[in-house]
Amino acid sequence: MDDRKRRGAREWLFETIFEHETAWGRAFDIALLIVIVVSVLIVMLESVPSIEERHGALLRGTEWVLTIVFTLEYLTRLYCYPRPAVYARSFFGLVDLLAVLPTYVAAVFPGAQALLVVRMIRLLRVFRILKLAHFVRQADDLSEALRASAPKIIVFVITVVILTTISGSLMYLIEGPEHGFDNIPHGVYWAIVTLTTVGYGDISPETPIGQFVSSLIMIMGYGVIAVPTGIVSAELTRRPAIDAVSGRCCGSCGFERHASDAIHCARCGEVLER
Repeated sequence: MDDRKRRGAREWLFETIFEHETAWGRAFDIALLIVIVVSVLIVMLESVPSIEERHGALLRGTEWVLTIVFTLEYLTRLYCYPRPAVYARSFFGLVDLLAVLPTYVAAVFPGAQALLVVRMIRLLRVFRILKLAHFVRQADDLSEALRASAPKIIVFVITVVILTTISGSLMYLIEGPEHGFDNIPHGVYWAIVTLTTVGYGDISPETPIGQFVSSLIMIMGYGVIAVPTGIVSAELTRRPAIDAVSGRCCGSCGFERHASDAIHCARCGEVLER
């Protein structure tokens, strides 16, 4: 009986912490999101000298309370997860661990508090609250399109590097040190800024020939910006339509991006809870 109760408690904790389609799961995610935002704001406020001078003790005390909350949450995740080692090595498992370590490290090595901003990564869980799990699938498709486009983009980047090197060297010869182009690397820097249409204005050509060349590079820059977008877009259009995705979490391997009508886990084959 005790074992059944223990298993029931673990299953309830798993559904509450890892699932987001139940009322308790949504409430947990919302509460966790609020705590994360508060903890990051505290870290930011601690970096302001005037605020830290007046309220430093309060901020540090609150940070320790939040760290204890995050520590208990991390341990609870390990407890209720069917395979704790799998979760500990997963992306969010590592992020959850990094969310609690900096405070303890800072107790030994002052100044490490700045590492606490890693908690901002955990705001990715907002997708669960907003039921936007299909956006994660979209991100997978985008990353696959980027991988498929990698050879073309690499060739394009090499072409841009050659172009900026030639342009920077040419402007060094045309303008010279007296107009701010005191070396070729400086000229290449100017070419990159001009070609990407950033235009800091810290260095600019003054001779008519130099201004003519820079005008050509500026016009070329609009085409340069459009090329990578077109390459990735072409790969995306070749991909099949995206099926509906649910946010159910596999209790065996933790995989979450399943089709809405899936019965078994797409990764390990385990039967999914309905």
